[in-house]
Amino acid sequence: MSKVLFSHSYYYKLDPKQWKNKMPFPPLGTLYAASLLRENGFEVDLFDTNLRDNPFEIETLLVKTKPKYLIIYDDGFNYLTKMCLTNMREACFEMIQLGKKYGCQIVVCSSDASDHFEKYLEKGADFVIRGEGEITLLELIATIENENTTDNILGIVYKKDGEIIQNPSRAVLQNLDELPLPAWDLVNIESYKTIWKQSKQPFTLNIATTRGCPYKCNWCAKPIYGNRYNAHSPTYIVNLIAFLKEKFGVSRFWMCDDIFGLKPNWVQEFNAVLKEKNITISFFIQSRVDLLLKEDTIEALAESGLEEVWVGAESASQKILDAMDKGTKVEEIYEATRLLKSKKIKVAFFLQFGYLDENQEDIQKTIAMVKELKPHNIGISVSYPLPGTKFYEKVKDDLLLKSNWTDSDDFDMMFQGTYNSKYYRKLQRFVHKEFRISQGLENLRNFSFTKGKIVSILKLGYYIPSSFIDKMVLKKVQHES
Repeated sequence: MSKVLFSHSYYYKLDPKQWKNKMPFPPLGTLYAASLLRENGFEVDLFDTNLRDNPFEIETLLVKTKPKYLIIYDDGFNYLTKMCLTNMREACFEMIQLGKKYGCQIVVCSSDASDHFEKYLEKGADFVIRGEGEITLLELIATIENENTTDNILGIVYKKDGEIIQNPSRAVLQNLDELPLPAWDLVNIESYKTIWKQSKQPFTLNIATTRGCPYKCNWCAKPIYGNRYNAHSPTYIVNLIAFLKEKFGVSRFWMCDDIFGLKPNWVQEFNAVLKEKNITISFFIQSRVDLLLKEDTIEALAESGLEEVWVGAESASQKILDAMDKGTKVEEIYEATRLLKSKKIKVAFFLQFGYLDENQEDIQKTIAMVKELKPHNIGISVSYPLPGTKFYEKVKDDLLLKSNWTDSDDFDMMFQGTYNSKYYRKLQRFVHKEFRISQGLENLRNFSFTKGKIVSILKLGYYIPSSFIDKMVLKKVQHES
């Protein structure tokens, strides 16, 4: 069978904020697709871009392996790829051109290519897969190999006689357990472990237990899996965990689902299977506060080894949550945080500033919530319009000069919000400092001779005066906006 070279277009080194964290994850979605093609007889290889310096390094492998197909298949489980960062888009274009130089058929599957397929076809891609890609890719390559027409393949876009042809979309895969285990052997895990050592965090691998999200937050793009929600069985996931523990000696996992454990009783069954097989792990997840409050979910998560949960708090203003179609209540954020902390589970907040009609009262409510609840960590963004969302439709007329960030630390306001980009950049730094102050004061009240607490207390000498200065600057910038 023909040689297939897989790659993807996310480079940590082209995203300085993420590279600084030194916590890279292998391209899980790419590994699923490679595994499926290999199971069906194709000879596959991987050019893993995550730890590479630039896209030109792929040329050496193209010369060495002489693949017939170059598949640039992004990891749809990595939220960073959903942001369609222009640094990564340009890197993908370079790989497309290098692939064409060496006579490859080029297939691209990514969030950005799903939204902007015409750009990728213009740069030389032969086919763009829109949406979930494994089954489509297998059918596409098999069809080309058999020299049959691609006219009836669902989920692809291509050019024919100079015209762009969009075939009908493909339904998402419902029984995820049909897929073979990801092709972990294609990844140099030791190189990831080396980088993780610099983070001072235990080495962690990524697992996806589900695909999709049924909620309808109106700023959230879903170009790959849509609003459908499908889950692996708890047994499949526990078997995967057992394999990864034995193969790579890893016991800590990032469950990279949009929403972990949404299927009724899934978390409880997962906990039971872990106990049955006597497997001990720690893991962290993303979830929703309303979901966490259901039945004995937090209890089961704690027993399973949950270390930390990132919740989409977004705002402490009910007005803003409702405008986002978030479907959660501010009081649920408070209650879920209290219950998680009571089980010694760390709580981290995703926060979003800059949504339409946000005012100072809304902003101050969110800052007050952070100071009161004292989460273990926070991640701050400004509202970011992505194609296919209701929010994008509301602001698309403002997106004249820029519609995507360069990297994940860009933080540009790309539409006319209440304040300008300069204000929100200052606000981000100010909120982080207020967060660190609240942590430091809490550690001072509950003093103990531990390194982390002592460092947090000592840093108050920097954060308190620095935050005071930022507050003054914010007021000035606010009036200039």
